[in-house]
Parts: sequence; structure tokens; C-alpha cells
Amino acid sequence: MTIDLHYEIQGTGEAIALIHSGGADLRDWQSIAPLLAKKYQVITFDGRGAGQSPPPLEPANYVEDLTRLLDHIGIEKATLVGHSIGGQIATDFALTYPERVSKLVLVAPGLSGYQFSPEMEQWFAEVMAAAPDVEKMVKLMLERPIYSTIMNSPQSELMYEMTKHNTQRYFDWQSSEQIWPQPPAIARLHELQTQTLFIIGTKDSNDLFRIAELFKQVPDIRFAKIDGADHMPTLTHSVEVYSSICDFLSDQH
Repeated sequence: MTIDLHYEIQGTGEAIALIHSGGADLRDWQSIAPLLAKKYQVITFDGRGAGQSPPPLEPANYVEDLTRLLDHIGIEKATLVGHSIGGQIATDFALTYPERVSKLVLVAPGLSGYQFSPEMEQWFAEVMAAAPDVEKMVKLMLERPIYSTIMNSPQSELMYEMTKHNTQRYFDWQSSEQIWPQPPAIARLHELQTQTLFIIGTKDSNDLFRIAELFKQVPDIRFAKIDGADHMPTLTHSVEVYSSICDFLSDQH
């Protein structure tokens, strides 16, 4: 089976697939993947339309993209670690293919079927209205409080560069529609059988805390809060995120 997505594999052992956030690419994991690779086989990849992967030519089906990637590499079962929309993809994948997921780690995840608050919707609209001025779009994106920690950190340059690259890439897309499994995950969280860890920064948005409340319906879930982290703990608090993941994976319960 051929796969057109750009991916990288580090380390050996049980498989862990890391799924990056929106506006980012596999660099989202650049501080965490090498740490996990000491013990696991770590797969990072650029989602369709991001990083070095080709743009979507038709409505994107990120869950099926992940399925095809794992099939291509020859991985039957993996732990999934998803950040932001990557967490949304991981959750939908675990609901669709429960037998293929060992454990589930969600870092500030999205949730299919969740209706964002009017202020969040307005922000998205403002960013899109600034097109095709990439600089302005990036500025509007990164000046939000959910990026205040990262933009005042040593990782701010990487965040800016990654956001700019992937905003620019957006203009190559033939379709910005997305296809998600039905019914949406928001109606099915109580059915999620996979052991789950939900990681959230204390400075993330109210929407994210509402999503965290909804995830309390998952039968076997635990929560980890990262003090002072915003929506990008993968880059600013990578050691804490890594430690939370390791504790969760080594716990045999």
C-alpha cells in the first residue's frame, strides 16, 4: 500500500503514533519524540496539507489517513497521542477501531461534534477574513491568550515559523472540508473503551475545560494538569508531558 504522507520513525519497541495540532506539523513533537524513542517505536507524521505532506485535493478524512499510515508501516496496534485536532483524530480513531489502540493520550484535544463558543468562532472568522495576508493571519492567530505562554518562551520562534509555514500551505488546499465518523464522538464518549489520559494546561481556553468536562464520561480516564501551560504544552512543557505519558504507559492497571 502506498502512502503519500510524510512520516518519520524513531526507536524500537511498542508503537506510539503522535498526531500534531492544527496549524502545526510533526515539529509539534520535536522535544517529546526523541525521549519516547528511547523505549518505544515512535511514529510522527505531517497531516494532510501540513508540513511536507501533500494538500487535500478532496474533503480530508484524517481518521482514514491514520489507518492507511499504520497499515503502510505494518502496525496492527499502537498507543495514540493526539494534540488539539490530533486528539480529535485519535478519539475518533479509537471509537472506530478500538482493537487497534493500546492506550489513548489526549493533549488539549478537540472533540468532533463540539460547538465552539461564540468568541472562539469569531476568532476563527477573523483569522480567515485576513486571508490572503499570511503575516496578518499568523499575527491574529498567535496573539490569543491560549498562545501567551509559548509566545513568551524560547519556543516562540519555532511556533511562529511552523504556524506561518502551515498557514501558507493552506492556500494550496483544493478542499478545506473534513469528513468525520458518524455519529460524532461527543455523543459516544461513554462508549470509549480505551484507557485514556487527558492532559491540559492551566492556561488553556474555557472551551478546552468544557471539553475536559465532557470527557469525564469516558469509563477509564485520568486527567493531568500542567501548571502554567497554554494550548502548546508539547513545546513549552515537553518534559512534563513526556513524564505524564510515561507514567500512564507504565501503569499496568
